[in-house]
Amino acid sequence: LGTAWSAISCLLETGRTHQIRVHLTSIGHSIIGDPTYTGHSKHYDTLLKTLPFDRQALHATSLSLKHPKSDEEMTWTAEAPSDMQSLASALKSADDEST
Repeated sequence: LGTAWSAISCLLETGRTHQIRVHLTSIGHSIIGDPTYTGHSKHYDTLLKTLPFDRQALHATSLSLKHPKSDEEMTWTAEAPSDMQSLASALKSADDEST
């Protein structure tokens, strides 16, 4: 998507965001807005200060689990929240300006 950023999809087995944060940072692809594992995402610090975005750029599009009593498979889905959508728009605009 971007010249220095990408939107990716990860499948977690544990449901822990730490799993994504550590592994992506270890390969040089830290998550924008992550205060602990900053790495490459520092490139966007200035942009982030102009937006109402003060968290990790992580969003669970879907969550599935088996109900503990009925053993029924349950799934919930959610669109990206407005702050995440604003971030994506700002990143795309920044890319357009730099090319």
